[in-house]
Amino acid sequence: MSSGHGRRRGKKHEEHEEHENHERWLVSGFDMMTLLFVLFVVLFAMSKVDEQKFAALAKGMAESFGGPITVQPGPTPEGSVLDGLPGVIDIASAIPTDPTVQQAEVDKAAAQAAAERAERVAGEAQAAYDELARARDRIDAALTAAGYAGAARFEIDERGLVVHIVADEVLFDAEEAVLRPEGRAILGAVAPSLTELPNQLGVEGHANHLPVTAGGPWPSNWELSATRATTVVRYLAGEGVPQPRLSAVGYSSTRPLVPESDPSALTVNRRVDVVVLSTASAEANALLPGLDAAHRGVTE
Repeated sequence: MSSGHGRRRGKKHEEHEEHENHERWLVSGFDMMTLLFVLFVVLFAMSKVDEQKFAALAKGMAESFGGPITVQPGPTPEGSVLDGLPGVIDIASAIPTDPTVQQAEVDKAAAQAAAERAERVAGEAQAAYDELARARDRIDAALTAAGYAGAARFEIDERGLVVHIVADEVLFDAEEAVLRPEGRAILGAVAPSLTELPNQLGVEGHANHLPVTAGGPWPSNWELSATRATTVVRYLAGEGVPQPRLSAVGYSSTRPLVPESDPSALTVNRRVDVVVLSTASAEANALLPGLDAAHRGVTE
């Protein structure tokens, strides 16, 4: 018999609603206030003018443009930072408004800059010329000491110092690329002076206007002049001139020293040139021929 009250059922726990934090807006509010504070600090810093630097700038501009300076000091939060100046500067009135005056100032500045650059280039050219002239004198003295005075002709052009050595019956026999004994002696005399120099050295082979013998060992003067140049390079390298500083090229008859009508054309144009390349800038090198011509005019 079941009890009248029946089985007692367990009590269910009541589920409470999640408590809502009604003060959470304060967090967002404080964040907003912080951001606004930072913003105002940044704006204040950006708007804060360095009066000292501005005053110095204004004074310099007024002095440069020749504008008047009137005494009219004004108060500032830190005191009168312009007290050190004669007065407030009217920058607008200090700048010349006449376009002719402005252009004249620009032209004057440009002319001054050009004159200074020309002076620097001229100084560089003179220093390069003096260095090449000393090398010329050493080579000439070495040839004289070896008994071959006058075996070479010297010239200073836009490339540097050019040592012209006659090849015909001096360095080589006719249509030959094997050094004669005199050629070995001449190159041996100049090699020590070339070794001491820091400059790059170009060896150029040249021929006269006469063609090579048909059916001979050389197809043309191109091959003959180039082979003679490489022969001189090999000999100089064997005498101690550093190979990385040496180069060889043949020009055939395309670069004569004298015209074909000259009586000495056959011997003078058949030559080997040793070029001591200048280390100066292209602008300075362009002045070297004029300096050499002036030097020759003084010494002759």
